[in-house]
Amino acid sequence: MSQLSIAENVAAVKARIEKAARAAGRSPDEIILVAATKMNSAERVAEAIRAGVPVCGENRVQELVEKNAQGAYNGAELHFIGHLQKNKVNKVVGVCGLIQSVDSIELLEVIDSRAKALGIKQEVLIEINIGSEDSKSGIRENELPQILAEAENFSSVFVRGLMAIPPISDSEGANRAYFARMRKLFIDNSAKKYDNVSMDFLSMGMSEDFEDAIAEGSNMVRVGSAIFGARVYPTKTNQASVL
Repeated sequence: MSQLSIAENVAAVKARIEKAARAAGRSPDEIILVAATKMNSAERVAEAIRAGVPVCGENRVQELVEKNAQGAYNGAELHFIGHLQKNKVNKVVGVCGLIQSVDSIELLEVIDSRAKALGIKQEVLIEINIGSEDSKSGIRENELPQILAEAENFSSVFVRGLMAIPPISDSEGANRAYFARMRKLFIDNSAKKYDNVSMDFLSMGMSEDFEDAIAEGSNMVRVGSAIFGARVYPTKTNQASVL
């Protein structure tokens, strides 16, 4: 069986999004597709954009800088979706329309400082470590009110919502409980009024589980392997990783 092209994969992903949205009684237009472009060349990224991907999400600052210089993201919005170190903030702020992975007040402060120097307002999402996993970044659920309150002090950032990556599971539907908790967190904090905060985006769901995420209220899904194929990392075991 021949491998599908990126364009065919994008079409298939969009069809899955439409089906999941309609099953949840939602409009497919509510769901934003973010292509997770880690470890894909500028040419492959450009191919996905030509196929109709509206947003690209990059995990690594070095890749973002290199591919951006090659014009890889032309025609699409660019988001940063990986762990962001404070010493690399200056390479992301003002370059990405949305930083999806703010995981501390300290990082928020550095982003605010850089955005202020550029004379812009940087949009961000707060990353929630919904599975309370030590190996993952993100704040704990009970820390969210504090960071949203602190955001009022940073005039050059604008919090647009929440992002999460649930624990890895091979069981179908296993992450729905985590997605449901994220939706509750999103709704509960949407009812609160903070300056520089507007709960617009709930970013959750990847290649293997974005239908469940959409069913639980996600309006932004980050899809990598279903568009580009499984990534093969340069390790001794040469294992493929799915996002």
